[in-house]
Amino acid sequence: MGHLNKGYDELVLKEYQKKMKEAGTNHLVIDSEDNSDEYVNFYFIGKYEGRDVLYDAVLYTLRLHHNSELYEIAEHRAANHFPEFKSIKYEEDENGDLEILDSLEEEIGLFMAEVITELEEEGDIKVQEHVEIDPKVDFGVGLDAGLNVDKISPTVISKFVKSYNEDSLKLDQTMYSFQTEDEELVK
Repeated sequence: MGHLNKGYDELVLKEYQKKMKEAGTNHLVIDSEDNSDEYVNFYFIGKYEGRDVLYDAVLYTLRLHHNSELYEIAEHRAANHFPEFKSIKYEEDENGDLEILDSLEEEIGLFMAEVITELEEEGDIKVQEHVEIDPKVDFGVGLDAGLNVDKISPTVISKFVKSYNEDSLKLDQTMYSFQTEDEELVK
């Protein structure tokens, strides 16, 4: 059976293996504007259903995952509260400064901030370490994982890949909730 997904192709795997060997690591970070201290997109080679495959992986901190969950709930509540709701898009002017929001966007933003603060105070939103696999991506196999670490460093990624490939990955089942730090409120 021929597989259309190039992430299973032997030549592609050899090419990525060579790049990883040259880099002296077990993964290759994908150059992306989305990458940060709390979120990194990368490739690594592993097994899926007994076959070698290239994983298109994302690792993120539980804090970032928690904040995303809070934002998603706040956005949903804002959509229910404001009939004319549209997602707030922060845009920059020609000088790189954020453009001023119109009065409705500002009202929606304040409403969402209140929802997030309320959710944090109640501590209802909890997250835990997890790994989600998506074999239906166009290239390789998709993998998303949230880890209870302060930042996603090359060491964290290497350790994750090694333990994942050795089938020795131990996920913390503890449910966590986070509080926004004051400096984050200012941003």
